[in-house]
Amino acid sequence: MPGKTGRCTVRLPVAASESGSSKARVLGWPPNAVFAMMCGAGVLCCIPMAMPQGHLVAFCSDLGISRSAGALMLSVLLGTAFLSRQIWGAISDRIGGLATVLIGSAWQAASMAAFLSTQNETGLFTVAAAFGLGFSGIMPAYILAVRELFPVSEASWRIPTLLLFSGGGMAAGGWIAGLLYDHLGYYAPAFAVGIGANILNLLVVRVLVGRRRHRAVYA
Repeated sequence: MPGKTGRCTVRLPVAASESGSSKARVLGWPPNAVFAMMCGAGVLCCIPMAMPQGHLVAFCSDLGISRSAGALMLSVLLGTAFLSRQIWGAISDRIGGLATVLIGSAWQAASMAAFLSTQNETGLFTVAAAFGLGFSGIMPAYILAVRELFPVSEASWRIPTLLLFSGGGMAAGGWIAGLLYDHLGYYAPAFAVGIGANILNLLVVRVLVGRRRHRAVYA
């Protein structure tokens, strides 16, 4: 106000302090290039994410485990996912969206590999619970990463677009697992494809996380 000499400093997030123009840089790169990498990563992480959720009961049946036990196992997976999402939210608040995606994706890849190396019922219940704990925070963290990197004026189309790509990855994951099972007669190749997609996702997200840390150090 006129006549006062006090200063008021407002600290804005990086994305909010930049111009809303599409020419603004994100992580030192064109914003749509970074966003395309995020959308691609969303597809790659959701392909393996969908496989246990859609095929766990049938996977258990192939191992001689009853369908009722397989259904209970799926409930355990979804229950741990529900409970752990709040924890992932607290983690995201501390380390940021991209770093949370990286951790959750690595956890998901390890759990997918454990599905292939576990054959007994008790072990599979444990792996299902671990998978639920890992994957539940990934998609909310992607949304947080979009809000951290891009201006708020672009959220109305960037967030739905990212969700569209991730939803396409979920649909593709369930379909690919069923297709490979129908042709090959067992789930190991399908889960191996899911693990491969997950590893590609980790590489993409690791590049983005490394780029952000590099920019923070040398800013």
